[in-house]
Amino acid sequence: MISDFSQLSQKIHALAELTHSFRRENAALRAETATLSEQNNELKQRMQLAHERVAALLTRIPNPATDADSDSSMRTHP
Repeated sequence: MISDFSQLSQKIHALAELTHSFRRENAALRAETATLSEQNNELKQRMQLAHERVAALLTRIPNPATDADSDSSMRTHP
């Protein structure tokens, strides 16, 4: 009977250690998730800024089809 209690005590101790281990791992994963979420938000902002800059540049580039039309209209109407 003492052997049974000893085994039960060992199992409870192992379970408690496992629980503490899982809690530490969970805390580490939560911290990592928070860090990754912050990095993700920063990258989203950078992508949005890059998108806006590219869109602004595209508005400044002449449209070849429009230029070709205006060139051909100049030739037909001197």
